[in-house]
Amino acid sequence: MKTLIASALMLLTPVLALSQTASQPAAKPAAKAATTAKAPQKKAVVAKASPPSSRALLHSGAVQVASGIAAAEAALTPEELAIAERVHTGRIACELGAFVSVEADAKSPGRFNIEGKGFKYHMAPVATSTGAVRLEDQRAGAVWIQIANKSMLMNQKLGQRLADECMSPQQVAVAEAIKTNPPPSLLDKPAGSR
Repeated sequence: MKTLIASALMLLTPVLALSQTASQPAAKPAAKAATTAKAPQKKAVVAKASPPSSRALLHSGAVQVASGIAAAEAALTPEELAIAERVHTGRIACELGAFVSVEADAKSPGRFNIEGKGFKYHMAPVATSTGAVRLEDQRAGAVWIQIANKSMLMNQKLGQRLADECMSPQQVAVAEAIKTNPPPSLLDKPAGSR
């Protein structure tokens, strides 16, 4: 969808430039008629506006296309918005007494600000094949992974974990349930099979 929008904007750029140059001559006769109507009373000096150069028109069109592409890339898909609804927010405790603050960005729905000691990231949801919640800050190379019983923050560019064993209250409840009632092992044979 983003590619389609970007392609449409690129195709519209020459049309926008031509329509802007076509509208320029129509404005001159109206201005001339206005100056001739006032001529009998008092001769007014009117500075002629020079039409923008083709270079300026192309630059303007390119800026419009670039902003359209940026907007298309910034828009989240319905799937990504659904992932964002599952993100645990608030101050989340991690191992070794560390904390990570996960807050929804009020200015950009579906995106999150993740902060901690020595880091601050602006992240967007990314679809995964496993169903885990994944947020990424592509410029910084940071990734927040959230599964049912814990979360972690990694910096892929540095190749290190910034926060591990982070648990929101919901994840603590799931972790306790797993401890008291562990799921069956994949290696265990089901009852009644040989």
